[in-house]
Amino acid sequence: MADLTVFNSLSGKKEVFSSRKKISVYVCGVTPYDTTHLGHAFTYVSFDMIIRYLSYLNYEVKYIQNVTDIDDDILKKAKETDKDWRILGEENFACFLDDLQWLNIRQPDFFPRASDHIPEIISLTESLLAKGFAYDKNGTVYFDVSKDREYGKLSKINPEEMLTLLMERGGDPSDPNKKNPLDFVLWQKQKEGEPAWESPWGKGRPGWHMECSAMSMKYLGMPVDIHGGGRDLIYPHHESEIAQSEKATAKTFVNFWLHTAMLYYQGEKMSKSLGNMVFISDLRKRHAANPVRLMLLSHHYRQEWQYSENEITRAEKLNDLFKKVWLVQSGIGKEIEILSFRNDFFAALNNDFNSQQALQVLEQLANISLKTYKNITPAKAFLNLAFNILGLRVEY
Repeated sequence: MADLTVFNSLSGKKEVFSSRKKISVYVCGVTPYDTTHLGHAFTYVSFDMIIRYLSYLNYEVKYIQNVTDIDDDILKKAKETDKDWRILGEENFACFLDDLQWLNIRQPDFFPRASDHIPEIISLTESLLAKGFAYDKNGTVYFDVSKDREYGKLSKINPEEMLTLLMERGGDPSDPNKKNPLDFVLWQKQKEGEPAWESPWGKGRPGWHMECSAMSMKYLGMPVDIHGGGRDLIYPHHESEIAQSEKATAKTFVNFWLHTAMLYYQGEKMSKSLGNMVFISDLRKRHAANPVRLMLLSHHYRQEWQYSENEITRAEKLNDLFKKVWLVQSGIGKEIEILSFRNDFFAALNNDFNSQQALQVLEQLANISLKTYKNITPAKAFLNLAFNILGLRVEY
């Protein structure tokens, strides 16, 4: 079998994946201030398929997915709904887990919560202060971007573009305590009415980026083999994670950065601000899980695409096709030849986990199996194996 090649967002090209058999994977999890939408599902189904395939290749995978349970968005939503922030987060996280189970997504080895890791976050912040990469201003600690010549190596964008994205994605370039508009918060001073923890800089709470660095380093060490999430996390979240982690430790933080593409709906990028979200809870009322997962896997994880009813209709037809194969009686003649399909399926997955091409191979095999008079038992067996790798359920 050919080598597994994976597109690394850091290098901007495909690279041969690690030959070490024990590997670590960290995927940025949800901020549970609302329920699961299709963008979440695309990311977590994609990484579920990736981890299933790595396991099939005999990698021993340790998989962590965090929960950002203390965050500006959660606190804002808690205030709007007059709910305790912890209760709001736990209720939405329970819904998220139920949606993952419905989509046949295996749970990671651990879901660490940010609020359970305050000591690790404080310790990492202290390291950056001691090494001169951070500064404390009025009880808020910031990372000093001017001290990091490599800042921007993941996103590959200029400071002007960073400022635009920072304002779009919850940052505050106008913060008067900052030395530089692009400096980011490591520890945030308590605001009135917000939850807080004791720290050397007074009461406060962790910065968003610092949460993931502290948790990934605690459970997976350095370097992490694969760190992933949606493409919208590249800047500022992942860029800032790299900066603070590598400056605090003088080690490589991550070997491979993987990012899933953005989804579109009604001609616009799917986003809360535009109100064009598609929620899994709504899809569950109208569709079975297999077609939804098939729809998501029919797009390469790095390929932008637009959701429409035609997408789900096509996936339902494909699911019906596979059902027919399971039900058909095998002929008693010569066995169907599946080697070329098998080779093409694994070639697709070895080419940066191309589930889109892999499914096309399975569709071809299913169509041929229904038209032949040969014994299709080998085709059924291979389809079953392929379904296990892709996380699809065999349905009759």
